[in-house]
Amino acid sequence: MATIPTHARAVIIGGGVSGCSAAYHLARLGWSDIVLLERKQLTCGTTWHAAGLIGQLRATQNMTRLAKYSADLYVGLEAETGVATGMRQNGSITVALTEDRRQEILRQATMARAFGVEVHEISPSEAKEMYPHLNVEDVVAAVHLPKDGQADPANIAMATAKGARMNGATVVEGAKVTRVTDDGRRVTGVDWQMGEETGHIATDIVINCGGMWGRDLAAASGVTLPLHACEHFYLVTEPIAGLGQLPVLRVPDECAYYKEDAGKMMLGAFEPRAKPWGMEGIPEDFCFDSLPEDFEHFEPILEKAMSRVPLFQSAGIHTFFNGPESFTPDDRYYLGEAPELRGYWVAAGFNSVGIQSAGGTGMALAHWLEEGEPPFDLWEVDIRRAQPFQRNRRYLRERVTETLGLLYADHWPYRQPVTARGVRRSPLHEHLKAAGAVFGETAGWERANWFANPGQEREYRYDWGRQNWFDNQRAEHMALREGVGLYDMSSFGKIRVEGRDACAFLQRLCANDVDVAPGRIVYTQMLNWRGGIESDLTVTRLSETAFLLVVPAATVIRDLSWLRRHLHEDEFVVITDVTASEAVLCVMGPKSRELMARVSPDDLTNEAHPFGLAREIELGMGLARAHRVSYVGELGWELYISTEQAAQAFEAIMEAGADMGLKLCGLHAMDSCRIEKAFRHFGHDISDEDHVLEAGLGFAVKPDKGEFIGREAVLRKREEGLKRRMVQFRLTDPEPMLFHNEALVRDGEIVSYITSANYGHFLGGAIGMGYVPCEGESAEEVLASSYEIEIAGTRVPAVASLRPMYDPKAERVRM
Repeated sequence: MATIPTHARAVIIGGGVSGCSAAYHLARLGWSDIVLLERKQLTCGTTWHAAGLIGQLRATQNMTRLAKYSADLYVGLEAETGVATGMRQNGSITVALTEDRRQEILRQATMARAFGVEVHEISPSEAKEMYPHLNVEDVVAAVHLPKDGQADPANIAMATAKGARMNGATVVEGAKVTRVTDDGRRVTGVDWQMGEETGHIATDIVINCGGMWGRDLAAASGVTLPLHACEHFYLVTEPIAGLGQLPVLRVPDECAYYKEDAGKMMLGAFEPRAKPWGMEGIPEDFCFDSLPEDFEHFEPILEKAMSRVPLFQSAGIHTFFNGPESFTPDDRYYLGEAPELRGYWVAAGFNSVGIQSAGGTGMALAHWLEEGEPPFDLWEVDIRRAQPFQRNRRYLRERVTETLGLLYADHWPYRQPVTARGVRRSPLHEHLKAAGAVFGETAGWERANWFANPGQEREYRYDWGRQNWFDNQRAEHMALREGVGLYDMSSFGKIRVEGRDACAFLQRLCANDVDVAPGRIVYTQMLNWRGGIESDLTVTRLSETAFLLVVPAATVIRDLSWLRRHLHEDEFVVITDVTASEAVLCVMGPKSRELMARVSPDDLTNEAHPFGLAREIELGMGLARAHRVSYVGELGWELYISTEQAAQAFEAIMEAGADMGLKLCGLHAMDSCRIEKAFRHFGHDISDEDHVLEAGLGFAVKPDKGEFIGREAVLRKREEGLKRRMVQFRLTDPEPMLFHNEALVRDGEIVSYITSANYGHFLGGAIGMGYVPCEGESAEEVLASSYEIEIAGTRVPAVASLRPMYDPKAERVRM
């Protein structure tokens, strides 16, 4: 038995596949003084009973990079460690039974090509040749990924654990971490218990890889780690004579996957409504345990399987298995350092994709720890996206009943969750609801995405073409372009930064010059040392010592963490999340000044209130702070109103605009307007991996103001030249729809993909944005090429522009 040291560079909690991978990759980087503590035995939580499917294609390019890394790692692990991983790249086939699913898998095939994954669209008859046992009578399409595969999950964990030991790491079984210790600001170590023996390891870094135990362990340290266990079912047949090796088969329309293994067949399911488990916590003695059978729950899946793969009609069932796996509210796992406590890292909540993800996440986490920043943009799975309310157990229990099934549900654009809704509401929620709002959810916020007409159903009807709200969005969009619209952005994150050193502090973090007169609004980014964009925000100077930072709803925790992590001990600055204190109403459009004159006696002319100015005004019977800025590219104001006055302000505006065509607008219309204007969106168009100059945001960077984080990278990029450029595209055919991740084709070759898109109702076609590689090329050479966008295998010609296609001189916001 390994001796547990008293000091370590890092302690990893949990000996499943993610913990073992983290240990392996850190040890490979030379972190020999690390310790992995497993409460019982390696793999005994979820890893040992995982299905072991190794798919390479994920929803985004960087998640695909991690999955491809995992597959490559597992191929070579056996030669390195002597432990067989069972890795077989026998490929996978996904079949579609409906037209909607056909569109989805063909779009996925296009996305795979854009991400560099080998993929082939195949006919039903070709699928039958590859998978002779498959009933293809109602199959309408199929795709084949030849380098997908399957592996032995437990042995992958054992191989990475052995590799970690070979490189100097200490791996200890039977040692339970009872407490993570801290000094109020950062981790100081862990307390452990092994039988009757107890001890402490002093360390600055703890990595919670505790799987379904991880949530409660994190909560004991004040760390938010929202996940909940669900029951996950599969069955394994008796040996089937002459079965032969087969690719992995996925039939998402029947919620099923099939895997051949050693002459037997496995049938697994991601049923539409799952069964949460462990509501009172995970039992202390849980180790290689299964859960009670519930054949009635699984029976509908088996019934369809007997028709889809008829050999199940005669094959005997060897094992019917039910085991727990942890799921998260948004079906994406958690990675990174927790914002609440320095040195507390997380790799957990893998939503049944832990085996295919663990190799890549271990690598990414190790480099993140070694180099102080992730190897590429990982915002999609960053722990900082988790909202504090999401640790609520009732919320999690309700939400995960849905998220398990969403793995195989139709992944329509704009799909909204249906469970655990209504947690965070604007003070205007009921007003909007009464006016016909159809709500979506972002970071727990209920936000009006579109407004139904009288008599129209207030539901999404999802589709890969024009959804049932397309005409509603068009009317709202055109009201913003030609008249006046009103939308609620109370979900904006609002961060107050104040104190003696607030200005100097923000000057160090922001790329633009924020040392402006009180009342001025500055659009800026906070950069990392590579010149990548960590935050996209506006900074309003309220006074000599107070600033208001406005950020997207989804990034508040991330932005607070970034600010607090860069605050020096000798700086007198107070950073406060004031999101809930103010509602935000946006009055936008060429008639917005006329409307505002009806609700406020203050002078709102260009001379008195120019673009980029914030000042207090009277509004209705109360007060508001009117910010003259716009995310839709029109004349207008964002009105920041004390929460308790929001309703009267809303009512005053609606009454005043009743006879001038004021239209309530949703977030879908705001998004289509911002895409026509080529405004970037954090998380899609810009991220910490995207250089601010290549994103086309150099106008918001002021290197001459003095030192700031990322300044040297900006100067270096100016010297070296751009390697890629953000370009706006419009399809010449007005019918097709763009969403994002469609392949970007330049002169006949796929070179990139669309980062965000929507329909440009004013411009008359779908509009998208994407980065075009252009090392050594001028802007003129980039635009001289011929461009197409590939949508579900069909290439559509597109017009390209480096300037916004709508109002390129930005004259309308200054009307």
